[in-house]
Amino acid sequence: MFDIVTLGHFSIDIIELGAEPPRRALGGPPTYVSLAARTLGASVSVVSKVGGDFSCEYRRWLETRGIDLSPLKIVPDAQTTSFLLKYTRGKRRLRLLKRAPPIEAEDLPDWLHAKIIHVAPIAGEVGGETVNKAKGLAGILSVDPQGFVRAFNHEGWTRLTAMRNPKILKAFSIFKASVEEAEVITGASNISSAVRKVHGFGVEIVILTMGVEGALLSRGNGAYKVPSCKPEVVRDTTGAGDAFIGAFLAEYLKGRDPVWCACVGSAAASIIIEDVGPSILRDRKDVYERARGAYEGVVKV
Repeated sequence: MFDIVTLGHFSIDIIELGAEPPRRALGGPPTYVSLAARTLGASVSVVSKVGGDFSCEYRRWLETRGIDLSPLKIVPDAQTTSFLLKYTRGKRRLRLLKRAPPIEAEDLPDWLHAKIIHVAPIAGEVGGETVNKAKGLAGILSVDPQGFVRAFNHEGWTRLTAMRNPKILKAFSIFKASVEEAEVITGASNISSAVRKVHGFGVEIVILTMGVEGALLSRGNGAYKVPSCKPEVVRDTTGAGDAFIGAFLAEYLKGRDPVWCACVGSAAASIIIEDVGPSILRDRKDVYERARGAYEGVVKV
């Protein structure tokens, strides 16, 4: 049994940072969630689908970092999901360039069991039947709904849209999204209302990320504002939210208080953005040191 399995597409990211030449990097939730969780000692695996263009070097790189890829399906005549991430003056625009085939229920092997399966679609690749299959294989289901609320125009540019089947959230115990995504999903006009509506689906822990303003964590006994950790330098914010939830889940499995887990997530996110593309979170001591600083600044709201 694995500690954490991430379910969603890998992505080949083309990252444009201002006037710098575009950079190509492996991305997607399976990359960043797994790296963060692995750094904190969790055993991790990935359920994903890629095309024949998925480099063997990517696979070797991931496996040498302790990420199990045995459930990964390669479709030779398909293409791996790819995004253009264009950063301008702190704002990000996403353009879908390629999309791998959807992840079906039969793509989850019956032998795959996990303490947590984190469902993290990025381009609508996960449907209700796949979520139901995952629920039978895991003790806890976690979700990042970004791929459920993305629509793409004829050129592939992304915008947020209403979630087709919000009732699917009833399957999840942990929910992590941006404030904008949560408001689109719930139709709420403010954070408090959005949080209440997400809890209304039966979700136990709701985490809303707010960039440099930190994150809001809500659970049964109240809500807490978790400050962001200060990075040494900001180079690329790609994957920050995925690193956050990967670290959160790894720490949560150790039985730690969710507020502390959110601080560990904030610390992991602050380290990831110091480099372009996926990187190792150095020693876990670095993560915990930053997390302790964030914990001192937590405020109950």
